[in-house]
Amino acid sequence: MGIKYSNKINKIRTFALVLIFGGIIVMYFGLFFKTSALFMTLFMILGFLCIIASTIIYFWIGMLSSKTVQVECPNCGKLTKMLGRVDACMYCSEPLTLDKSLEGKEFDETYNKKKKF
Repeated sequence: MGIKYSNKINKIRTFALVLIFGGIIVMYFGLFFKTSALFMTLFMILGFLCIIASTIIYFWIGMLSSKTVQVECPNCGKLTKMLGRVDACMYCSEPLTLDKSLEGKEFDETYNKKKKF
């Protein structure tokens, strides 16, 4: 069984969701320090900053997602959004590319990185 690939947009959305839950957990830990106003405030602010960072990431990926190329997946037939030269289908994780020179080659996410000469 090969490597399971994931769509870049879904990876970023998952990271933002983890930030939300992480921020809530950090704020919850602040409740254990009710006797120390300094530590409680510190944990509440850190949790709040995690949630604000998540909101910014969701806004950024939403703006980026509206400008992406939509392609039809040859495997499942659904429309999916692609970021970069290679990406995976959002639904079935089929490796996709729009670059004709990469067709037939092994899927590698390093194709998206710009080469430095």
